[in-house]
Formats: sequence, structure tokens, C-alpha cells
Amino acid sequence: MEPSREQILKALEGVIDPELRRPVTDLDMVRDVRIDGGRVEVTIALTVAGCPLRSSFEDQVREVMRDIPGVEGVALGFDVMTPEERQALTQKLRGGINERTKGLSLDASTRVIAVCSGKGGVGKSTVTANLALAFSQLGRRAGILDADVYGHSIPHILGIRQKPVLVDKMIVPPVKHDLKLMSIGFFLDDNQPVMWRGPMLHRALEQFLSDVHWGELDVLVVDMPPGTGDVAISLGQLLPRAEAIVVTTPQAAAQEVASRAGAMAQKTGMRLLGVVENMSGDVFGTGGGERLARELGTPLLGRVPLDAVVRECGDAGEPVTGAAPESAGATELRRIAETVLEQRAGAIVKPLTVVSR
Repeated sequence: MEPSREQILKALEGVIDPELRRPVTDLDMVRDVRIDGGRVEVTIALTVAGCPLRSSFEDQVREVMRDIPGVEGVALGFDVMTPEERQALTQKLRGGINERTKGLSLDASTRVIAVCSGKGGVGKSTVTANLALAFSQLGRRAGILDADVYGHSIPHILGIRQKPVLVDKMIVPPVKHDLKLMSIGFFLDDNQPVMWRGPMLHRALEQFLSDVHWGELDVLVVDMPPGTGDVAISLGQLLPRAEAIVVTTPQAAAQEVASRAGAMAQKTGMRLLGVVENMSGDVFGTGGGERLARELGTPLLGRVPLDAVVRECGDAGEPVTGAAPESAGATELRRIAETVLEQRAGAIVKPLTVVSR
């Protein structure tokens, strides 16, 4: 029995664009379907020529056609969308967004969690990547914005090397582990340094929040630059309902500078969710996270142990919560993620100090 066109199109609803995370049928990417006896030919229109994820489409089409009665062979061809089709696709993708702030592509329902630290070297980016992956493992649609412009390391930690795709005027972020990621590192060659001042930093952050197609995210985790500079101020202005986690190592020196990052988050209107003590153990001691949490009037979310497995997984581009889920570090990071998800979004934990003249 020859399969029908309706059967083929119904099966293609199960083919998901790996970057846009929507069925190809919803995105009007199915250009043609031809049936000749038991042989089926499908043509998919890609957003750009030379799409690096062709193999994903091939694997998915082969899989969804496998159980259709009468299908004896499948051939998949590719075409490229016209400028008009790309413009229509952009409008369709952005049409369902309830803007959080005017001009930004982030949905109003998306929780934004900024991961901050007082200084570099405390493992902030590692915590960011693993918390985001843990949110995804817990069933949340998650993304990461690598706002650490001068020390962008999230692409390395996640093992993402492909570039974002430009569709019309919309930037489609690469996806791995079901996480969408945007980083300034994607736009630099040969590990070039970034030498930008405040206005350029603000514009870059604004563009990442307005031109990037984040889609329907439950949580966007932002890897903040260490300290209390321009990006922290800009994020507070662009996303006034953002929340913050402060990462510190246990020793007193790290705790003291981390307290300034926590105070900065509060002064820019962020809700302070709590403190993560990273690299806890014999080398750096313990207790700094608890002291910092007490000083900021916020919970200690957890202590991530100093563990070589965490470092090895990050170097390999496979976050520990995915690569070694039973390890002590992964277990604690996942527990912290669960605690954060249980906290109600919206309220300010600690009121800001009112200064009168």
C-alpha cells in the first residue's frame, strides 16, 4: 500500500529543528513531499546554506518514517529559504513572545537568574553552566547568556564550537544539552581580547536580549562578569525583575569581595536568592559561604566540594551534572538547582536601604 501525503506530513511533525526547537512543519520548512510507490522524497528548506546540523534532520526523518506502512525508502533533500521566507519565519517566532521589557525578545514569564562573584577564579562560570544543565534535567527549558565579556568561558565548558545563525535580523543561538547559549566568544577569532568600555558593553548585552531568539524559556541563567562594573548596572536596567546568586570560595578574602557583588545586585533591584560556596574543602577551608549569606541576609544555597572531577569535566566540554551525575559535586549542584526552583520568583528577599538627604 502506498503511503499518503497526509501520513508523511503527520510523521514530519516529529522532526524538530535542533536550534529553533520547533517542528519543521510548524516552521514551514517542508518544501516538498513526493511519493512514488514505496519511495518517499522530502525536501526541507534550511534557514541558511551550509547548515551544520543537516545530519540531525537526516536522522530524525529516517526515524519518523520507519513505522509508516508502505514506506520502503526515504530520500531527504535540502533547499534554502528565500529572504521573504526568512522574514516570515522571524515574524512567526517572535509573534508568540509576551515582551518582558519593551524591545527585548525575552518572554515575560522567563526567570532571569544572574550568577555573580566578587572576583574571578571562584568557579562562577562552572556553577552557571551546571546549574543551567540541572534546570534542564529537572524539566525546565533553560538558556545561558554568557555576559562575562572579558572572560567568556561558557562555550568551552559546554563544548559548543558552532556559531550562531543569522535569520533575517534574528540571531539563533546554538543548542547543546537542550540549552540555548549566547556568548561574545562566538564572535571573536583566535581568542582575541575584548577591549570595550561601558556603552559598548551595554549595547552588546541589549543586543543579546533583543536580537537573539530565546523562544519559550523557563529560566535564563546569566554568567555575570566578576565585580561590580558596567554589566551589572546594565542588567539591572534592562531586566529589573532579575534574581541573583552570589558565588564565593570559603576563605575570608573571597568572602569580603563577594559581599560587594551581593550588595551591588541588591542596589540594582535584583532579588538575592542566596549564596553558593564553591571549592569547599580542605584546601580553602569552609565557612566563608555561610558568613557571606549571614552578612547579606540571604540563604546559603549549598557547598560544592573541591573535586577534580568537576574540573576535568569542564575541561572536556561536558559539565559534571551531565558527565558524572553521581559525583559529589554534581549531586550538590543539582540539589542547589532544586532549591532555586522551589523559591518563588518575584518578591525581594531583603529590602534595600532607604537613603534620605
